[in-house]
Amino acid sequence: MNTINLWIQNIRRKKLFKKAVAEKFIIVVASVILMYLIISIYFTKHFFFNTVINEVNISLKAYEDAAYILKNHVKNYELLIIERNGETEEITGQEIGLQYMEKNNIHEIYHKQNSMKWIVSFFQTHKYYVNNLYAFNHNDLDNKINKLNCLNKKITEPKNVSFKYTDGSYEMTDEVYGNKIIKAKLKQAVKSSILKGESELDLNEMLCYENPKYTINSDKAHKTRDLLNKYAATVIIYKFGGKNEILDGDIINRWLGIDDNLDVVISKTAVKNYIKVLSRKYDTVGITRNFKTSTGKTVEVEGGLYGWKINQAVEMKALMEDIKLGRVLEKEPVYTQKAFSREEDEIGGTYVEINITRQHLWLYKDGKLITHGPVVTGNPNRGHSTVLGTHMVNYKQKGATLIGADYEVMVNYWMPFYGNIGVHDARWRHSFGGEIYKRNGTHGCVNAPFYLAKTIFENIEEGTPVICYEE
Repeated sequence: MNTINLWIQNIRRKKLFKKAVAEKFIIVVASVILMYLIISIYFTKHFFFNTVINEVNISLKAYEDAAYILKNHVKNYELLIIERNGETEEITGQEIGLQYMEKNNIHEIYHKQNSMKWIVSFFQTHKYYVNNLYAFNHNDLDNKINKLNCLNKKITEPKNVSFKYTDGSYEMTDEVYGNKIIKAKLKQAVKSSILKGESELDLNEMLCYENPKYTINSDKAHKTRDLLNKYAATVIIYKFGGKNEILDGDIINRWLGIDDNLDVVISKTAVKNYIKVLSRKYDTVGITRNFKTSTGKTVEVEGGLYGWKINQAVEMKALMEDIKLGRVLEKEPVYTQKAFSREEDEIGGTYVEINITRQHLWLYKDGKLITHGPVVTGNPNRGHSTVLGTHMVNYKQKGATLIGADYEVMVNYWMPFYGNIGVHDARWRHSFGGEIYKRNGTHGCVNAPFYLAKTIFENIEEGTPVICYEE
């Protein structure tokens, strides 16, 4: 019986305890809700925690006190301008006539606050910007800006990353940021900062400086360096007989430039001048040659059309392409015309020798005399002298009609070597050599007996040297 009574009493005590706990919980919850509602009522006329208007902290301030707080802020307002070099300058509110505008839109912030959500303000900042909160004298501000040191110091222009050629390759050199201000951006940033009530303005962060377009970290910079190194790796060995001209990066690097977009530019002028120098050095058309004649004398033969001549325009294009591809090779330049060799007088062992003084012609092939005989050259007394110099056979033609101002004749063997001047047979002549050319000479051609013209024709090719000289 006692056991049952104890069990009943325990049950009653537990019920009473639970009831007491429930009643306390309800009281606590009700108290919390009541407190929350009381605080919410408070925030119907006060700003939330962490509330900032135009950079002025007005947390928990009454709406009616906001104007006073903001007015006081204006009185002591200073904008600290932080420049790229670490220097600072200030613009004060007094210098520009800064004032608080009574008629503003601050009341709109009141409506944005839902007093029942005040608890959220514990965990986040509420920043607001009222665009008509302040006003200033624009002329005073412009004058102040124009007098800033950052606009009146020696300007260092920004420069892109650059490239330096050293020991056969290119390396990048850091860009230069300089200190050149973009004045329009500076003015806009200052005005915006003042209206927002900000106390600091970092000109670098606000992009008020002119910056280099490409830096050492730009992808384009690395591509440009690689392309420069490709071009500078070019090695061209020009062959001129037993002589060489080596073109490599030590020369080519002086021809390479970089434009504003970091594109590599090969100077066409520099390439053209290089080819011109080669041409002046190795072209031999018209040079004076010491020629040992068949009579044993050595004469100077000046002028003529025979010799080496570089095709400068074509070789320039070829060289530009070689550089762009970074080629390494040996080559001859592209020639407009070539001589038989680069050795000694370049004439070699096969040539036609014409002695104007003796009116005699010799033909040599591979160093052996093939034939020789008398000829009749141009009449000097009528201004038709055969052109002196080292020439070459332009072509040869069997059966040709030669037409001039006062003549038209058929020849069997025609071998021009200087325009319309050439060696040919002349069946209308019965004698050759001697002084005939002075009274009955040609218009410049070299008349030869049939047998002599025929033998020459059969033993020469296009390009065979023809040496015309006087003793």
